[in-house]
Amino acid sequence: MTNDTLLRAEAVPTGEAVLNPFAILDDAAGWVTFVTEVFDAPEVLEARTPLPDGRLIHAQVQMGTVQLMCADRLDGWPARPALLQVWVRDLDLVLRRAAERGAETVTEPTPFWGETSLARVLDPWDNLWWLYAPAPGQADPADDSDVVFSTLDRALHSLSTGA
Repeated sequence: MTNDTLLRAEAVPTGEAVLNPFAILDDAAGWVTFVTEVFDAPEVLEARTPLPDGRLIHAQVQMGTVQLMCADRLDGWPARPALLQVWVRDLDLVLRRAAERGAETVTEPTPFWGETSLARVLDPWDNLWWLYAPAPGQADPADDSDVVFSTLDRALHSLSTGA
């Protein structure tokens, strides 16, 4: 399949992904610390761009080929947290690290389709992380299992109601 709109991954001049997410939030520096410690991913230090008051107008973390970027919410800007999908080696390790840094587990590790396991965490900045890990040989969930949807639905409703 060809795509005449998107640049081919190998043609991206910086060697990064074709799509790189960007979140606007309060305490971007704290979020960068959270991400680097939970995922053992390096911050791209040369990209960190502080304003004179110390807030960040740009920061990024290298996660595989993806640049996860963020900035502090400035006066008059709305926060724009993200919904992020990340493949990890060890769900339990990532969940423990996230919890130690104030994240709430939304979905406990659960079988997902295609020999994978899924978990979700909501970080203190209201970013919702979908965590996937390979689970070779694991059966797909039962068709009547709604844990994947119901936990997501509860988490998103709690964000909209502030509950």
